[in-house]
Amino acid sequence: MKLLRVQVPDFRILKNVDITFEPEFIPSIFPLGSQNGGGKSTLLQLIFILLHCSTDPEKKDFVKNILYGFTINNNSNKRVLAIIDIWNEDKIVQLQFLSYNDSYLRELLILNDKTEVDNDNYLQFSASSQLEKIINKISITEKEIQDLEKAITKLDSVIKIESSEDRRYILRELMDELRLFGFRTLKLMSRLGLTNTSIEEFKEEVQTRLDIFKLNLEKYYEQREQLKRILQRVLKYLQSENLLYICNYSANGNKDEDEVLLCRISNIDMNKVEIFMKELSQKIFLAAPSTQVFLFNSKESRKLLFKKQDNETDYYSHLKLAKSKLSGFFTYDFLAVDILIEAFKSARDKDFAEAIKKGEYGNSYKALINDLNIILSNKKINVDADLSGVSFKLDKDDLELYPEDLSHGELKRLSIYMWIKYHNIENAIVLMDEIEIAFHLDWQYQIIADINQWSPSNQYILATHSYELCQALTPAHVKELEPKLLKSEAKN
Repeated sequence: MKLLRVQVPDFRILKNVDITFEPEFIPSIFPLGSQNGGGKSTLLQLIFILLHCSTDPEKKDFVKNILYGFTINNNSNKRVLAIIDIWNEDKIVQLQFLSYNDSYLRELLILNDKTEVDNDNYLQFSASSQLEKIINKISITEKEIQDLEKAITKLDSVIKIESSEDRRYILRELMDELRLFGFRTLKLMSRLGLTNTSIEEFKEEVQTRLDIFKLNLEKYYEQREQLKRILQRVLKYLQSENLLYICNYSANGNKDEDEVLLCRISNIDMNKVEIFMKELSQKIFLAAPSTQVFLFNSKESRKLLFKKQDNETDYYSHLKLAKSKLSGFFTYDFLAVDILIEAFKSARDKDFAEAIKKGEYGNSYKALINDLNIILSNKKINVDADLSGVSFKLDKDDLELYPEDLSHGELKRLSIYMWIKYHNIENAIVLMDEIEIAFHLDWQYQIIADINQWSPSNQYILATHSYELCQALTPAHVKELEPKLLKSEAKN
C-alpha cells in the first residue's frame, strides 16, 4: 500500500493542504518540509490516527482526542476533515473522512427516501454504538436482578434460623454483597439489630428495588428491539452511500458526543471494506520524538508536558500507555538493549533451524552483527556469550563502551534500524517526524540512504526542518507546507 494524496481543507493549523506522493518515484521517500509552525507533525499524526485507529474499537479514544476542537459550523451539518488516496494493488481507493451532526441522518433519510421518517431520538448515525450501550445495560441489569432475587431467597431462609450467631453471620455476608445498591435499611439494621422486623423491612426494600430493575429491564428490551430495527435502516443508508461509521465525539469536551465521524470509501466493494481497513491499519506507522505534543492523547495529558509532576501520573506515563495500545507508534527516545538481545536470539535460532533443515548453519547472526557495525561506523558491537547484554569497542583500541557511552545520534540511528529492520516493517507507509534530530549534517543526508537500504519496500514520509536531508533526494521528492524551508535559514 502507498499513500498517493492527502487533502486537509481546515484542521487546526493546516489550511488547504493538498499533497501528492508519486508512486513511480524511486526511492519512495518524501521529505515534508517547512519552517516551524507549518503543521508537519499535526499532519502526520492526523494521517496515522485516521488510518491506524478508525476501525479498532479499542483505539477509538485516540480518534476522539485528535478531533477535539474540530467543530461543525452552525450553518452546516457536515464538514470535511481529510481526503486520503491509497494505492492498493492495482487501483486507487479514496477515503473521505467527514464529520456530521449525529441527528442529521434524519434529514438525509428524508432526502434519500423522499418520505417522512419517524420522529425517533434513536434515528442517528450512532445507532450501532447506542445499541451496544443498551446491550451493556441489559447485561448489568440482568446480573443485578439475579443478585436481588438471591438476596430475597436468602432473607426468607434467615428468618427461619433460630441461632442469632448463624443469623448474624449470614446477614452480614448478605449486607456486604448488597452494599453497592445503597439500601437505606442496612443502616437501620445495624442500629436496631437483626430482628425479624428489621429483616422484613430490608426484604421489602429489596423487593421494591427488584421490581424497579425488572421494569427497567423491560424498557431496555424494548429499546434494544427498536434500535435493531433502526440500525437496519441506518446500515442500509450507510452502505448505499459507501459510508463507514467510525465514532461519535465531542468537539468541545462535553459529555454529549453530538458529532460523528464517518468515512466515505470509493472504488472498493463495501463487502471488502472491513478487510481493507484492517490491512491498512497494520501498514501505517508513526515515529516521532517523545518530546512531541501528541494530539491523539487526551487534552489533560497533553498539558502535563508543561507541568512539573511529583507523582507517577505524568506526561510520559500517558505516552507509555499510548505506545502500548498503538502498535504502529514508536518514539526515538531510547535504544532498547532488550530488543537488541531478542534480535540476536532470533538470528541465532534462525541459524540453528537452518542447520537442522539443511545441515549448515545460516548467516542471520553474522549479518545482524555486520549491519550494526556498519551503522556504528568506527565502533564494533560485542555480545555476551550468554546473550545477556551488549557492549561496544572502538576500532583503534580495546576501550570497552556501553550503550550509555554512545552519542545521542548513534543511539537514535541504532533504535531506528532495530525498529524498521527487526520489527518486520515491510511494504508499509512509514511516517517519521523530525528524524534528523541529534544527527550531524552528514548523517542527516545519509539517513535517506540508510532507511532505503534497511527496508526499501516501504514508503517513507519524513517531516523535517533539514535542508541537508532534502538535498539527498531530487527536488520533486520534497513536499512543502507553508512557511516553506529556506536554505539560508537551514545553514544558520
